[in-house]
Amino acid sequence: MVLMNGKNPLEVEISGLRLLNPTMLASGMLGLTSCMMREVARAGAGAIVTKSVGLKPRDGYKNPTVVQVRCGLINAMGLPNPGIRLFRAEIERLRDLDVPLIVSVYGFSPEEYVQVAWEACRAGADAVELNLSCPHVKGTGSEIGQDPDVVREVVREVKHRIDKPLIVKLSPNVTSISEVSRAAAEAGADALTAINTVKAMAIDIETARPILANRIGGLSGEAIKPIAVRCIYEIYEEVDVPIIGCGGISDWRDAVEFMLAGASAVQVGTAIAYKGLGIFKSITDGIKYYLEEKGYGCVGDIVGLAHQR
Repeated sequence: MVLMNGKNPLEVEISGLRLLNPTMLASGMLGLTSCMMREVARAGAGAIVTKSVGLKPRDGYKNPTVVQVRCGLINAMGLPNPGIRLFRAEIERLRDLDVPLIVSVYGFSPEEYVQVAWEACRAGADAVELNLSCPHVKGTGSEIGQDPDVVREVVREVKHRIDKPLIVKLSPNVTSISEVSRAAAEAGADALTAINTVKAMAIDIETARPILANRIGGLSGEAIKPIAVRCIYEIYEEVDVPIIGCGGISDWRDAVEFMLAGASAVQVGTAIAYKGLGIFKSITDGIKYYLEEKGYGCVGDIVGLAHQR
């Protein structure tokens, strides 16, 4: 990585987390084992977000859980995970990871969110991302994230109990993402991730049956990028906390667009399935090229620039 005047133009700091470049592995993609997360870090990701983990082990839904559509992927995995007590071992194996490790957590009550987040921090997480946006599991995720008062309560409770940066992942499946983002920020969120998947479904026209076992899932991929850009733009005008962009990023141009809207860093998920782990280096190389071509000194120079035009 080339340095400019002794400084790395791609380096960003988000609420105390230092990233050598502004790309992150999104939760839900490859973040279940320490071996795979190390592989993603070696491929060039600036930070790793684990798969969402809860208080107790969860099998998730029966197959089929993922369907490919022309505009992306629809998934209804059902939050399968080993539970935080078993997952602690994976976190502990990554204490020497060269990039920040962010553990995504979910719960069915504020108390569960607190307990899982606390356990993750004890195991060595550098930060916690609250999943307040999963669109297909009853009693958690977006059911919690749709209510600003509940969001405020969950964020406040977790923030009081942990001493690591707290990131809140928001859902686009709300009436006003500005209102929800304000509630999270006022309760103490150190950063916001926007967005999670958009509620969607697919039906087999031969059998006339919904394809996913859960019927309803979450759409990810290029189709939701314009929705994510709009959400980030609105959040940036509402709150004064760092924003991490997520949703449909498949190349460096997408990443730059997110930054112009107000994102300080970006998460990559579905595009890995199509382009492989090389996408992290491709995106960072492209951002560096853009900065040099436009005469900007660092990533921070373009964050929110679209609001000034």
